[in-house]
Amino acid sequence: MLKYVMGEKKFDLEERLVEFSLRIMDLVEIMPDNKIANHIAGQMLRSGTSPALNYGEAQSAESRNDFIHKMKICLKELRETNISLKIIKRKPLVKTFEKVDFILTECNELISIFVKSIATAETNRVK
Repeated sequence: MLKYVMGEKKFDLEERLVEFSLRIMDLVEIMPDNKIANHIAGQMLRSGTSPALNYGEAQSAESRNDFIHKMKICLKELRETNISLKIIKRKPLVKTFEKVDFILTECNELISIFVKSIATAETNRVK
C-alpha cells in the first residue's frame, strides 16, 4: 500500500501488514467448519496476523540486534502462513482459490521484502 507524503508516494509496510492480516481473517471466515479446516485456520490465523504485530515491536526495537530478531520472527511467521495457504489450495479447503491466490502472492512479496530488509539491517550492523 502506498501513502502520499508531501506529494510523493511512500511505501507503508505497517499498513500493508495490517491489510494482509485482515485478508487472512477474511479467508479464515469462509473456511468450512470441520476438524481439518479448523486446525489449519487456527494456525494460519495466528501466523498470518503475527507479522503485523511483531513489525510494530520491531519499530520499537531497543537495538539493531533486537530489530533484526523481531524482523526474523515476522519472516518466520510469513513463511508459515505461506505453507498454510498452499495446504488450503491442495486439500482444497475453500470453494474458489481467487482469495487464496491473491493472499499467496502478497505473502510471497512480503517474504521478499523481509528477506531484503533483514539482509540490509545485518549489513548495516557490521558497518
